[in-house]
Amino acid sequence: MSLFASRAGALPRVPRLSQRRASVVSVLDVGSSKVTCLIARLKPRAHGEVLPTRTHLVEVIGVGHHRSRGIKSGVVVDLAAAETSIRACVDAAERMAGLTVESLVVSISAGRLKSSRGHAELTIAGNETSQSDLKRVLNNASRAQIETGRLPLHSIPFDLSLDGEGGLEDPVGMTGETLGAELHVLSAEETPLRNLEMAVNRAQLVVEAFVASPYASGLATLVEDEAQMGSACIDMGAGTTTISIFNNGRFAYADAVALGGQHITMDLARGLSIRTEQAERLKVMHGNAMTELLEDGETITVAPLGCDGVDEPMSVSRSLIARIIRPRVEETLEAIRDRLAASGLGHVIGKRVVLTGGASQLAGLPDVCRDILQRNVRLGRPVGIAGLSASNKGPAFATAAGLLIYPQVALHEFVPESSPIDFAFDEATRIGRVGSWLRRSF
Repeated sequence: MSLFASRAGALPRVPRLSQRRASVVSVLDVGSSKVTCLIARLKPRAHGEVLPTRTHLVEVIGVGHHRSRGIKSGVVVDLAAAETSIRACVDAAERMAGLTVESLVVSISAGRLKSSRGHAELTIAGNETSQSDLKRVLNNASRAQIETGRLPLHSIPFDLSLDGEGGLEDPVGMTGETLGAELHVLSAEETPLRNLEMAVNRAQLVVEAFVASPYASGLATLVEDEAQMGSACIDMGAGTTTISIFNNGRFAYADAVALGGQHITMDLARGLSIRTEQAERLKVMHGNAMTELLEDGETITVAPLGCDGVDEPMSVSRSLIARIIRPRVEETLEAIRDRLAASGLGHVIGKRVVLTGGASQLAGLPDVCRDILQRNVRLGRPVGIAGLSASNKGPAFATAAGLLIYPQVALHEFVPESSPIDFAFDEATRIGRVGSWLRRSF
């Protein structure tokens, strides 16, 4: 049965990890070019070694990846083909780990990801802040306007305050007049989520939770100081480029543009009249985003598309390849720059940007990114994950690695609840204001 149907529209949530014994977690990163499955054993860290996003030691025991079929820009466009890719990928990871997977934490980059802020205040009239007060104000803040046809993926407390003094970690037990809460709510369109879940279900698997790809990429590549001081993570995939912003150690914003490495490949294929497979190889082996670094005299021999089925070699200068690549790279990074500006968190990021994802490995891309974004840029790889081979430690596996970290931070998310008692004390309504007054007075 679909988890959407069984939970009346609510998304599944990752269960809390045990702090006493090891747990086995399976994750699935569904991308436009490849599908990756990782199976890992998460062992609780010693008390003195616990970090904000690393409560467990992660050891990968199974890896599987397969060419993605039926997926375009993160959206399922062919259920049967997507199911086949997922099956093959998970089977490979199961054989390596020597166990059977039943449920997975799944990444999602489609659905027009949208960040919104919910804010609420609750009068506590000089009393001590209770756990129920905190829960109520967060519940009110979670009621940020979400459009019809969208579902909240993540609801993360971004700031808690008492009488306007923000930055509180835990206000329970503190006294004040007004308790405030600000919540980051990331939502996605429901239809792409349903179709992706359907593809997973058809492979005889269950979605344990959906995690936004930009969130996972940031968890995997940002070090603790970067997440605390404020940084942006740009994940350039095959069909989609995503942005995530972290501040004070918390996930604060996400967005995505439907441009990625596959668009560069298609530009090369069209511009040189060659097969897409050849264009991909040309991009990886000889592509460069820095046109000024290439000499016109350097040439590459490629086989063009033959109208009669016979391909005859032709010579292409490396500078021509770069001139085809550069405009698409600029278009993508300019779109990212505009999204960062629109986020209103440019001051939070400062000069710190981490670039990751498979398409980020294009030669010269970090330099172009520095020029366009006017920020310091470093190439990000998954950190703190044991058991990955050298070929699986690159930027292309950042999202998959981040999915293994997510269960360690999922407990910090707020899960909105609706009950009669909440309505009775909801100060946004007349009945709630009366209920709150009665509660404080008696």
